[in-house]
Amino acid sequence: MSQSPGPLSPLENQQSDADVLVLGAGIIGVSVALHLQKRGKSVVLIDRRAPGEETSYGNAGLIERASVIPYGFPREIATLLKYATNRSADVRFHWTFLPKVLPWLARFWLESSSRRLRRAAADMLPLIERSVTEHTALMSEAGVPHRARRTGWVEAYRSEKAFAAAKQAARALDAFGIRYDLLGPQELSAREPHLTGHFAGAVHWLDPATVADPGGLVADYAALFTRRGGTIVRGDAAGLEAQAGRWSLLADGRRITAGEAVVALGPWSDTIYKPLGYRIPLAVKRGYHVHIEPAGDAVLNHPVVDVERGYLLAPMTRGIRLTTGIEFAARDDAASPVQVDQTEPHARAIFPLGRRVEQTPWMGARPCLPDMRPIIGPAPRHKGLWFAFGHNHHGLTLGPATGRLLAEMMTGETPFADPAPYAMSRFG
Repeated sequence: MSQSPGPLSPLENQQSDADVLVLGAGIIGVSVALHLQKRGKSVVLIDRRAPGEETSYGNAGLIERASVIPYGFPREIATLLKYATNRSADVRFHWTFLPKVLPWLARFWLESSSRRLRRAAADMLPLIERSVTEHTALMSEAGVPHRARRTGWVEAYRSEKAFAAAKQAARALDAFGIRYDLLGPQELSAREPHLTGHFAGAVHWLDPATVADPGGLVADYAALFTRRGGTIVRGDAAGLEAQAGRWSLLADGRRITAGEAVVALGPWSDTIYKPLGYRIPLAVKRGYHVHIEPAGDAVLNHPVVDVERGYLLAPMTRGIRLTTGIEFAARDDAASPVQVDQTEPHARAIFPLGRRVEQTPWMGARPCLPDMRPIIGPAPRHKGLWFAFGHNHHGLTLGPATGRLLAEMMTGETPFADPAPYAMSRFG
């Protein structure tokens, strides 16, 4: 992040200019690039990998219109004890990492009080409300409206007690106009005939859309960006520099400069903001998935969460995707897919599954902030630098809405939502 880059190498003499550099080609970065492009900006999208190949590849494929209440820190003593002893597939932590993440967890716990959780829900609602409609618009423009399946998803409960609590929680969302069906065992069986587990009931959330190939959807959006004249280059965003009032990066054999830059690097955003002196409590929640072939002619019609066993099964292009809960570990530590091994036997007990499509589970990292809101807006001390990261479990859900909001801010339009709750200044 040097202010005095020194002499240029021969490669750096090959220079090109743009209005905006967008760092990160996941769903957030690609959406930001598209919305800026719509507003007449020349944009270069930069990533070390192809669009959609990092965090955006490995999610559950949910565009989660129903998640109007953020995922808060649990308050139940029994749940906390289960998590504290690493006995749950929902949450697992590395003991050596625990001292490092405890301050973040403490703040997360404070932010999850009922009063603060209600405030977070109100702040996030404008983005959640736009999630499906903004995706629908981009899918139409990209020529892939078939990507969205409007079938919703299902939370299944094994015990009557857990199902009763789920029904109460669902009814608490009636004020938000969220649509859902409460399913008894026979109704659940009618919607998922090949589900073989013994469930007391389920909540079928009807408003969310689902995607059978999240990484492919991001690639489709990136292809739309290039068809409209955008440029995508491979490069390491950590090389971003400030040069004579502009932002500069050596990528793909040339130095690219722009008046503005957007950091949309998800869990790697710290490679930019830390050297610039920003203190942001960004944590990483790792997660895993593996694809498994359905056995025989078995069909899964919706993503299904086995709530009490802590995993999700989603019908994907490559097979049935088994996704795990949260792992607290250093972002770059070696993979430890214990949760996949914990949950796969339970998954096989409720749905006919064959062989694994890939033997090595995929691992990804979710960028999370303790107040359950992303950072969307300007970097306070660096002109022309903008942030768009920290979307917790909802990067895919909120990508296009975030892209629109940030592009409106950057081009002087009236934002469709108040951006104040997402400002970096809340962290000092």
